[in-house]
Amino acid sequence: MKNIISELQWRGLVHDIMPGTEEQLLKEMTATYIGFDPTSDSLHIGSLVPIILLVHLKNFGHKPIALVGGATGMIGDPSGKSDERNLLDEVTLTRNVEGIKGVLGRFLDFNATEVNAPVLVNNYDWMKDLSFINFARDVGKRITVNYMMAKDSVKKRINGEGEGMSFTEFTYQLIQGYDFYHLHKEYNCLLQMGGSDQWGNITTGTELVRRMNVGEEAKAFAMTCPLITKADGSKFGKSEGGNVWLTADKTSVYKFYQFWLNTTDVDAEKYIKIFTFLDKETIEALIVEHQIAPHLRVLQKRLAEELTTFVHSKEELEKAQKASTILFGNATAEDLKTLDEATFLEVFDGVPQAEIARTEIEVGIEIITVLNEKTGFFKSNGEARRALTANSISINKEKVKEDYVLGTNDLINGQFVLLQSGKKNYFVVRVV
Repeated sequence: MKNIISELQWRGLVHDIMPGTEEQLLKEMTATYIGFDPTSDSLHIGSLVPIILLVHLKNFGHKPIALVGGATGMIGDPSGKSDERNLLDEVTLTRNVEGIKGVLGRFLDFNATEVNAPVLVNNYDWMKDLSFINFARDVGKRITVNYMMAKDSVKKRINGEGEGMSFTEFTYQLIQGYDFYHLHKEYNCLLQMGGSDQWGNITTGTELVRRMNVGEEAKAFAMTCPLITKADGSKFGKSEGGNVWLTADKTSVYKFYQFWLNTTDVDAEKYIKIFTFLDKETIEALIVEHQIAPHLRVLQKRLAEELTTFVHSKEELEKAQKASTILFGNATAEDLKTLDEATFLEVFDGVPQAEIARTEIEVGIEIITVLNEKTGFFKSNGEARRALTANSISINKEKVKEDYVLGTNDLINGQFVLLQSGKKNYFVVRVV
C-alpha cells in the first residue's frame, strides 16, 4: 500500500495519531469511518476536510465509511460547545440526514462495487432497537465514569463553562464509541478519523472496541486532523453572509468561487495543500510562482478553480468565472444575459438600484431620462449628457450615445438593466 499518512502529513492534515495506525494502513486495505453531524440539511466548508480525507482514503486503496448521525444527532455532540444544544425534532432530523446523504453522494460513489467501494451508514439504523437496559449493561459496563470524566469536552463543561452538562450529552461519547464497535463488527472497520476536537470521543471508541473484543479482534486505531483556522485567527468557513455551504441553494457557486479567490496569500499557501488533490510537485511550483509575483494571485485562482470544480462541476466553475469577468473584466452583453437572476444579483450585490415600471420600458425611455430622472445615477441632465458625449456610458456593457432609447430588448432575464459609467461605476435598473 502507498503511505497515506506521509501524504496527509505534508498536506498538514494530521494532528493526533494513535501508535500503530500508520503501520496498519501500510499493511492492508483498511475500512475507516468519519461521522457527520446532521445539524443542518446540508454541509458547509468546515466539513470539506473530513470529506477530502475519505476521498484520499479511497484513492489510496482503503475503504471509506461515511456515517450520518441520525441517532447521535438526537443528542448533540458536546465537543467544543459551552452550552447544551437544542434537540432537533424527528422530522427536521430526518430531512437533515437525507440532505447530508445527498451531499456526500456527490463526492463518493456509494453504488460502486469494487472491494474498497465507499459505504454510507446511518447510526439510527442500529441504535433505534437497542434498549436502554441493554445499552447500560453491554456498553456502559465497559467504560468507567472516571474515564469519561477525564475527557476535555466533559471537563470544560463540568468545570464551569456554560451551564454544565446534562446526562444526555454525557452519554454522547459512549454512543459514538458504540458506533465504532458496531462498524468494527459489521465492516471490520479499524480506524476512525475526525477533527482534533473529536479525539476524546474517538479514543472512547477504540477503548470500547478493545474491551468488547479479545485478541486480534480488539484492534482499533484513531487519527485526527487539525481544525482549520485563518492566519488572522478568525474562524474558517464563514463569509460576511455567514457559513459557506456546499450546496448552491444555500451558497451560490459564484459566492463559493469568490470565497476561495479572496483568500489571503498566507492562507492560500496552506489551503492549496489541504483542500486540493494536486500533487506535491505541482503545489510547490505554484507556491514559488506565487511568491515571485503575488499580485497575479496564482494560488488563489488555482485554489478557487480546484475547489469549485470538486464541489460543483467544471461547467459551474466556468459560469462563476464568467460572472467574475463581468464585474472585473471585458464582458459582453451576451455574457450578461447568461447569468441567472440569483447570480446576477450577487455579482452586483451592493450596487445602487432603482425601479422603473415595465410599461415605461415597453414604450421606450430616452437614455438621459434614465440616467437622471428615473434612477438618480447622475445628478442632472447636463452631467449625464457630458458623460454620454465623452463615450463613458454603457448599457449592459455596450457603449451608447445620447440618442439611445432604453427598451425591452435591453432587459437581462426580462427584468434587469445594467448601467455603467467609466470602468467601475455601476447601477442596476430593476423593471417592475
